[in-house]
Amino acid sequence: MTGEGFTPREDLHKDGSLKARGQELDGLLHGYWEWFRLDGTKMRSGSFERGEKVGEWTTYDQQGQPYKVTQLGDGGAA
Repeated sequence: MTGEGFTPREDLHKDGSLKARGQELDGLLHGYWEWFRLDGTKMRSGSFERGEKVGEWTTYDQQGQPYKVTQLGDGGAA
């Protein structure tokens, strides 16, 4: 979901494959983000609120299946 002031952002690995995908708001990570391994499998996902990790964060195993889920409070505290 993008809205007013949101800028889509994609970061790439050195080989050009997708490393991370999400959006920024006023230059800060904001909203849902995903990170990927070199082989393209999802490594981690979660949300930011103006640069701070919030809510549910999921770490994925080498096959891209959910491995660990962490619930973060305001300001990124687990």
